[in-house]
Amino acid sequence: MESRLDQAVVTGLFMTVAFTALAHGTVEPWSVGIFRLMMTVLLVIWIVRSVIEGELVLTIASTLRPVMAFFVLGLAQCLSFTDSGGHLRALSVNVEATRMTVATFFFILAGGVMAATFLVGPERLQMVARTLVIYGMALSLFALVQNFAWSGSFYWLRPLTWEASSVFGPFVNHNHFAGYVELLIPLPIALIVTGAVRGAERLFYGFAAALMGVAVVFTLSRGGIISLLAQLILIALLGRRVAREREAERYSDWKDEQPGRIPSVVAAFLSRVGAVAAISLVILVGIFWIDAEPVIQRVTRGQMLSAEAAPQTETFFSSRGWIWKDTLKMIRANPVSGVGLGAYATAYPIYSGSDELNVSQAHNDYLQVLADGGFIGGAIAVWFLIAVFQAIRRSCRARDPLLAGLALGCSTAIVGLLIHSLFDFNLQLPSTSLLFLIMTAILSHLATAATEKASLENRASIRNINEGRRGQGGFGSFAE
Repeated sequence: MESRLDQAVVTGLFMTVAFTALAHGTVEPWSVGIFRLMMTVLLVIWIVRSVIEGELVLTIASTLRPVMAFFVLGLAQCLSFTDSGGHLRALSVNVEATRMTVATFFFILAGGVMAATFLVGPERLQMVARTLVIYGMALSLFALVQNFAWSGSFYWLRPLTWEASSVFGPFVNHNHFAGYVELLIPLPIALIVTGAVRGAERLFYGFAAALMGVAVVFTLSRGGIISLLAQLILIALLGRRVAREREAERYSDWKDEQPGRIPSVVAAFLSRVGAVAAISLVILVGIFWIDAEPVIQRVTRGQMLSAEAAPQTETFFSSRGWIWKDTLKMIRANPVSGVGLGAYATAYPIYSGSDELNVSQAHNDYLQVLADGGFIGGAIAVWFLIAVFQAIRRSCRARDPLLAGLALGCSTAIVGLLIHSLFDFNLQLPSTSLLFLIMTAILSHLATAATEKASLENRASIRNINEGRRGQGGFGSFAE
């Protein structure tokens, strides 16, 4: 039986997740401060729980180990000393900015470790699934309402005090809202596909997925739309592997079915693809029902339609290409350990040749990692990607519908954001990186659980074979 302190940590973690998104992605000093305070309170509760129960329960997921290595790299970049000539020497070009970034990074990493430690077990995982689906639906509904009833103020209360032309939901940048919801939309679809929800709950989850899909499309984020399409396709394809064991069992009974009846394995395939197709159709209908013109203009011509300004065509070079070009210069000049976490904005004018340009991110998370961490950071990023895809492969062995649905949903969510990271800097936002790490921690747990269960079933199968051979008087046996 779980303690109240366990419940407090889990509830507080979800409250923190919601706060980081509602506080405009947690990019301003006041919101970063509150985020750190909330995480500190959760860490204190965790310590108190450990003291009362006399044990420290701590789980480091396989997907979090490379993240911890990147954190250590950041700590190394924080070190500085003054040489004999009175000059400050450090791996970072802006030590103070790196220290601030590493401090926030610590609390994001702590959130991932909390998820790996406390978000385990069927009952709690079911609660996680329902909470995230309802949260994603509510966030998307609010974003759509605010978008079409925009008054120039966040929540109709806080006026914009900075230049922002692409606000959507609680985020200043429409791409960031799309990236955030990409982590949530696969969950209801995957739970429907694997049969984890049925009846009225199935319809509710379908509606939630469609609403989130419509919200992503109406952000007019091309990276978000591309990632959403990739996620829908991936769920249909990856769902085949997740459900393969159950479908194989159905297929074995095919010979006993009535002539002319659709085989169970075929029916399961059609049901899976049909669910994805139905939700995709509802999203498409919702787009045309609301207003398809801005979406069509954005996709076909790269134009952003606004009631306050004339359509503006956006090319690759004008939006990101020039930043990527200067970022490559930065990477070539700092190949080993980069310019330092959080120091990109300080280093950028050096390689752009202009002090008037204020660019804080590379608009590509992969280039950002190389710029901030150099070859060392790039190697850690490769380690992380390997760990994630290994977890995806192993979690696909889950046979329980709920665990299979969560595995499929988390896998698709992570891959979708990794695709979007080619075009934007969603993982530079504490809100998105926190939810992303929580997803990877859950996926790692599901992979471990699925592997252990498969191993136990294999051992039981081998034991039954051996017992059967002994019962028949045979001398051979399989080694366990």
